Amino acid sequence: MAYALKAIDTVCNYEFSHPDIKRPAWSNNFITKKIGADPNIIGGFTAESFLEKMDRAGVEHAFLIAVKAGSTHQKIHRRISYEHVAEMVNKYPTRFSGLAGVDPTEGMKGLRELERAVKELGFVGAHLYPHWFEMAPDHARYYPIYAKCCELDVPIQMQVGHCLRYSEERPLKSVGRPITLDTIACDFPELKLVGIHIGWPWAEEMISVAYKHPNVYIGSDAYAPAYWPQPFIRFINSWGKKKVLFGTDFPVIDPERARSDIEELTINDEARRLFLRDNAIDLYKLKLPKSGDMK
Repeated sequence: MAYALKAIDTVCNYEFSHPDIKRPAWSNNFITKKIGADPNIIGGFTAESFLEKMDRAGVEHAFLIAVKAGSTHQKIHRRISYEHVAEMVNKYPTRFSGLAGVDPTEGMKGLRELERAVKELGFVGAHLYPHWFEMAPDHARYYPIYAKCCELDVPIQMQVGHCLRYSEERPLKSVGRPITLDTIACDFPELKLVGIHIGWPWAEEMISVAYKHPNVYIGSDAYAPAYWPQPFIRFINSWGKKKVLFGTDFPVIDPERARSDIEELTINDEARRLFLRDNAIDLYKLKLPKSGDMK
């Protein structure tokens, strides 16, 4: 299907063929067995084949995560280097932007790396998985990272809601209640916060925080649109139309499936344009045309 409105996927994992990058066995099992993704898509894309998939889904631009899922001191963790993501962004600057994964256990080293990612590599924001560090989003150890994001004037997105069981060797606690973003937003009113994964099963709690604070937004990734809670769809379609960003968390949700599902939802044209494209351009200051300026 050809889509006239070109979307921006604000949450996308690096899944390109690369000799230095392989998903660990526990991660492969999670993606293919727990999530049910096609095993052929795991790390199996060339840049060209992934761009073809994006084109079929009507996705013009995607944010690639240089993920830091847990501290390297833990046996069970996963990392994608800033350099690997920067290489893809530099090769296809109109199609990709980078998000810098953050790790609160890295101290000043991590803050300097985040600054380098933004100022030298051109990354547009930060990304955090609180449950991988077993500390809720409002834990004090994250606060230097939030302050650095304010200083750099970049958003930080973080998983809220529960977390699944990624590995039998290291089950993780669900520390990301959306209401914890209320504390952060009060303490950092300049910080642009994006609660990703819709906050499920506390989606209405996430909506309440986004409604309360002008600097809090919701990422729609990780759950197929066909199964989104009705309050979340209403929020996109009405009073929250400027507070929600399209995302997939690929390979968790395939962008082609996401766009097909969204076509079946009752979302008005203005809300659809804001949700799929324009909100991301405004929040992340992207040098891309808004929907009204596209020909």
